[in-house]
Amino acid sequence: MERFRIAGEARLDGAVEVAGAKNSVLKLMAAALLAEGTTTLRQVPGILDVTFMAQLLDTLGCSVKVDPDGQLATIAVPATVKHQCDYDLVRKLRASISVLGPLLARCGQAEVALPGGDNIGSRGLNMHVAGLESMGAKVHIEHGFVIAEAPQGLHGAEVWLDFPSVGATETIMMAAVLAKGTTIIENAAREPEIQDIAKMLVEMGAQIDGAGSPRIEITGVDGLLNPVDHTVVPDRIVSGSWAFAAAITKGDITIANGHAEHLELPLDKLHRAGAEITVLNPGFRVRMHDRPKPVDVVTLPYPGFATDLQAFVIALNALSDGAAMVTENLFEGRFTFAQELTRLGAQIQTDGHHAVVRGVPRLSGAPVVASDIRAGAALVLAGLAAEGETLVSAAHHVHRGYTDFAGNLRRLGADVVVEPDDAELYWN
Repeated sequence: MERFRIAGEARLDGAVEVAGAKNSVLKLMAAALLAEGTTTLRQVPGILDVTFMAQLLDTLGCSVKVDPDGQLATIAVPATVKHQCDYDLVRKLRASISVLGPLLARCGQAEVALPGGDNIGSRGLNMHVAGLESMGAKVHIEHGFVIAEAPQGLHGAEVWLDFPSVGATETIMMAAVLAKGTTIIENAAREPEIQDIAKMLVEMGAQIDGAGSPRIEITGVDGLLNPVDHTVVPDRIVSGSWAFAAAITKGDITIANGHAEHLELPLDKLHRAGAEITVLNPGFRVRMHDRPKPVDVVTLPYPGFATDLQAFVIALNALSDGAAMVTENLFEGRFTFAQELTRLGAQIQTDGHHAVVRGVPRLSGAPVVASDIRAGAALVLAGLAAEGETLVSAAHHVHRGYTDFAGNLRRLGADVVVEPDDAELYWN
């Protein structure tokens, strides 16, 4: 196990390059199963989750090579693909469920262990299952595995999602590209990552209309899709993390290839907090000179304020000149982060879906534990703004979502190192 050791009272200044989106590349790797041959992905982030997904695809008979330095992944998919996924790999990676749709569409069956991942609350598969069943699949859970079968193939259907679930939208969309007839997903997720996946599927020969809107229409094609060479969309959550890093440390950071249009609401909140936002071509710049003003935030599906940025706005409000309320509507476990932030001196009261944050002039360094990817990154940033030294244990969470996080912080002027950690208690 590893931890971050952070020297406080840092000001971040400089530029960062953002790699491809974690929430896109893992699904694109799974989508490669729909084509025999070698698919190439570019701008691939050097994160642990990519390694885990590569290992999972290898167990299915693929040959995956990842070049972190070149931000490149090649996925050679054989003529015959296995349909059973290894439990030990799946339990490490929530996104492993994304192979369910492609395997079912290609093999007519799939067995995927119930996935693991971040400790941020319940994220059921009911909508995935209901969507696949409406397309003719038989799905049940047995011995910890999701087992799906469609021996006669899948057929088109009209699928209504109770909630614009990203995972369910992806699963149904990837299954539908080889189904007979037309599938319509109503109340579909609209995230840029959904648009990126649809873009690659279309490049592979799929017929998809409406990605990025609440209504996606997929017309199935005969046979397999074709392998392609695709560049992953930049990671808007990592871009947003660096934007908040500038504000939290009263710094000046240029996110060289970030897409400001994917972060309209978070950047507006930063502007209201007092940050200067400059949109570049490409990228954007965030500068903060004074103590932030408090900003109320409600997390919602895209284009609302992303739940993945909730920890960062709480950290910002913890240092603000006033009080603010943050409402979490998606994952109840996210406020675990707030409990850890109070160890640094933050004044936070949580009640159900709400957290009231009263800003303090300064935080003070202390040992804390990361409970998920974003909580870990936000605790590191809070440590940079604190007096003294902060230790953030369970650094592996951050490694799952950020390429060379400590290295980028050092290049921006921070004193941050990753070191072995022999502490005995961690979040799962």
